[in-house]
Parts: sequence; C-alpha cells; structure tokens
Amino acid sequence: MRRGARLRAGDRVAVVATSGPVSPEQLAGGCARLSSAGLKVVLGQHVLARDGLYAGSDEQRAADLTEAWCDDGVGAVLCARGGYGALRLLDHLDPAVFAAAQPKPLVGYSDVTVLHRWLARHADVATLYGPMVAGQALATDTHGAEWGDHLIRTLMSPEQTVRLHSPAARVLVPGQAVGPVIGGNLNLLAALLGSPEAGSARGCIVVLEDINKEPHRLDRLLTQLLRAGWFDAAAGVVVGEWVNCGPDPDAILLERLGPLGVPILSGFDVGHGPRQLTVPLGPSAVLDTADRSLHYSQPALG
Repeated sequence: MRRGARLRAGDRVAVVATSGPVSPEQLAGGCARLSSAGLKVVLGQHVLARDGLYAGSDEQRAADLTEAWCDDGVGAVLCARGGYGALRLLDHLDPAVFAAAQPKPLVGYSDVTVLHRWLARHADVATLYGPMVAGQALATDTHGAEWGDHLIRTLMSPEQTVRLHSPAARVLVPGQAVGPVIGGNLNLLAALLGSPEAGSARGCIVVLEDINKEPHRLDRLLTQLLRAGWFDAAAGVVVGEWVNCGPDPDAILLERLGPLGVPILSGFDVGHGPRQLTVPLGPSAVLDTADRSLHYSQPALG
C-alpha cells in the first residue's frame, strides 16, 4: 500500500469531524497537544458544527474530509472523535479524487473504521488506527498522555514504533503469523458486509475491538462475519479489550474464532480501553503471541 510521508516540526495537520458532535474544550486540548509537538493544526470548516446526531450534515463532513485530503500542504488528517456517522459519508466521497491525491495518514478508531476500509479499497493508502484529537489520549494532560505520545512518535518518528508490544495481552491460541494488518471496530466491519469496502481477511492479521456489546451481540457479530466468509484464510487475530462486553468475552471469541486455527491474542492495547497504541493498517507485520507483539516490516510512514 502507499504510505504517506513522516511529519516534521512545522508540518500542517488537519482535524476534521467525520461522525458525532465535538466538544470545543476537548478539541482545544487535543489541538494544544499536537501544537506542543511542533505541528501546525488546521481545523475543518465544520468541525464544531452540529446537525442532530452528527457534526454537521453528511455533505459538510464529507466536504471537510475531502478538502483536507486533497490539500498537498496537509501532512495528516486526524479525526476529532467517533460516535456514529462516518458510514453515511461514503456515498459522498469521490474515489478518483482521493486516489489521485498524495497519500497521507488518516488517524482515528471506532467509527472511523469505515473510512480506513474505504481508503484501503479506493486509494490503496495505509492509515493509522489511533487516538482521536478530542479523546483522552490527546485532550488531557494526565490520563492517556503516554498514548498521545505514541501517536505523535508514529507520525514523526515512525521507526520508533515498528514494534507494538502489549505485555498484558492474553494468548488464546499460540503461534506466529505474517501478513498485512487490517480491521478495526467489530460492529463497523460487520456493517460493511455487502459493500465494496468490506473486503476480506484472507492472508491478513485482523485487529478487532468493540465497546458496549452484550454477549449475544458480540457472538452475533462474529458469527455474521464468519458466515459471510470474511474470516476465511485469515492469518491471525489481535483483539483489544472488549470494553463493557460481558463477563467473559474471550470465551466467545475463542469459541467462534478458535476453529480458524490461527494465532489469537486478546487484550492488546488498542481500541476503546484506557491504553491506546496507534496501530498501522495496511502494512505487513509479524504477530508473535509469545512476545505479545506486532512487529512491522517497515515504518508506517516513509
């Protein structure tokens, strides 16, 4: 996949709202953290807009994303927050326009999963599954500061973050796997089934995470993807913490995905939990359950 260039002090980064409404105070905190790293922050025109459940209309949010992506003076596009609404943008984005623009990282997680998949399908660009600008990792001075630092190192010194190590992760199925890293939020991956952006996990290491899913919903989402053949010939699975997903989500995960016969690591520091590594999507990595790590073959950015 195409990689964007690493950022340097003085580079411009754009912050856009692709999903739910954004808190001005939290946005200011995250922007200040990026500025303290030497980056120049530019805000999408509608980043603080509100239209019902969304940060502005679908057209406004899509326009901000397109403008930021096509601006050759912008080195990265960071999403302000998640929530819901990114899926509604896809029909307002022009694949040819995004494919013709210079590659750059898109940063975000949760609802941003659909944009990661869309860019992989239509622009062949590697992206970053990492903290939001108005989230705790960037918007507060104490909680999550380590994870905001990890994002900034990934953007500016990516050779320092080729190995993602999560020492508290749990080995559900031991082994090693090699392949491109894909995935994101389980609920959004299932929502993409039947669309061109769904793709498949064939030959890939799949990152999964989610929040607020009762056990039967977690089971249903995994079963839906399995029955659709999405997991066929997957190379391995890396799972974040299932936040508020019942008493034993690992048991559901192992019962559903264990028969794939591939390495499975759970409790990795990715997603909605308090510990948020920035995980490149697209580049190839080695999953080593004994080391509880993902080790990329090259930095996320050139």
